[in-house]
Amino acid sequence: MKIDVIGDVHGCIDELVELFHLLGYQKKADIFVHPGGHVPVFVGDITDRGPNSLGVVELVYNMVVKHRVARYVPGNHCNKLYRYFLGNNIQIKYGLETTVDEYLARNQRGQKTIRHQFMTLYDEAPLYLELPEVNTIIAHAGIREDYIGRTDKKVRTFVLYGDISGATHEDGRPIRGDWAQDYHGDTWIVYGHTPVLEPRMINHTINIDTGCVFGNKLTAFRMPEKETFSVQSRQPFIEEKFTTF
Repeated sequence: MKIDVIGDVHGCIDELVELFHLLGYQKKADIFVHPGGHVPVFVGDITDRGPNSLGVVELVYNMVVKHRVARYVPGNHCNKLYRYFLGNNIQIKYGLETTVDEYLARNQRGQKTIRHQFMTLYDEAPLYLELPEVNTIIAHAGIREDYIGRTDKKVRTFVLYGDISGATHEDGRPIRGDWAQDYHGDTWIVYGHTPVLEPRMINHTINIDTGCVFGNKLTAFRMPEKETFSVQSRQPFIEEKFTTF
């Protein structure tokens, strides 16, 4: 088995298509497939902030649910969109407003279709994905070693939102603990969630959210080769969105 883990797309469909081509995928009808049988795995946060979130939803749905040629785990933005589609009373901000605007611009039939596609994609997704064939776990914001195998509320919060304490930076961003520094397992953990300028590899973990929607790059991590591939973002660069450790 060979996998290509795709970092946080956030509606940047043009960069996603370019990344698939860089990775050697070919377009067949409404999906991308690799002639060598590689399996793409989306690490969550496929929507919000970018120019075409619903286009990304349609592509990921077709690849993961309809044709079963890819895998997906949810991120915190995915969770929020899911709760919006459930009709929950949530705040439409922090990027969700861009996806909601796209959704409301569609006719009633189009809204029903995209809502069904996304909710099916989310309902069928594991909280995180364990792939022993390539000695890898894919979790949106990462996972502590002692949480592996669990899916309780505490673990769910960690996997979706990271190592948070409730404290925030001056600009409102949550202050996150550096859990990867304390990870000493042999299984690789591939995650995103926290934008970094370059893929951050430490202790058999790698953060591949290189902030495409903030103007940097969209990155994939190929296992078992342990190779990274990136394409340049077409979005404006926003330096303050990136974390340095």
